[in-house]
Amino acid sequence: MRVKAFLLAAALATALAGCSTIGSTPIFSSSYGAVTDAGYRLPRIPIEKVKREYHRQVVNYDTSEKPGTIVVDTGRKFLYLVMADGKAMRYGIGVGREGFEWRGTARIAIKREWPRWTPPSAMIKRQPELAKYAGGMEPGLMNPLGARALYLFNKGGDSGYRLHGTPEWNSIGKAMSSGCIRLMNQDIIDLYNRVDTGAKVIVM
Repeated sequence: MRVKAFLLAAALATALAGCSTIGSTPIFSSSYGAVTDAGYRLPRIPIEKVKREYHRQVVNYDTSEKPGTIVVDTGRKFLYLVMADGKAMRYGIGVGREGFEWRGTARIAIKREWPRWTPPSAMIKRQPELAKYAGGMEPGLMNPLGARALYLFNKGGDSGYRLHGTPEWNSIGKAMSSGCIRLMNQDIIDLYNRVDTGAKVIVM
């Protein structure tokens, strides 16, 4: 009875912490509720409609990269934040559609909360209706960069690519963007809080 009581208490504590555990892998499936952030009310994500593999979770991850490094696996649609002891926090992502894929190494040069979005001139040329945002789109729930953006720079300066949030939770696990890596808003907030400016980002 004491063992059962202990296990019940442990399970309750885990639930209150906002995650479930399968084996030794914490899966943060209950961390996608409505959130008030900087005056904005992010709606709940219907996470039950998102494949479980794309829910935020801690996984075993064998790499020589040091903790704090971000590895983006565009093929499998995962972003890994390297942690200590052979672990990583894994997030589901949306990636660039055909013709907009990219690979390489960069660093996080700028972190912004509720950023403005300015479509590049090439995008405006493809989609003239975006010309009204040439001076930047105000932050907000429908802003394509979502609640946070991490700006990726390489040796040539601003790469033009971002790790960012998105209100389009149903795009996670798909190739739909113009090259940027998108996460659910609740996930980009979590990632933003875990990474430092200057962190290495590997996109493969």
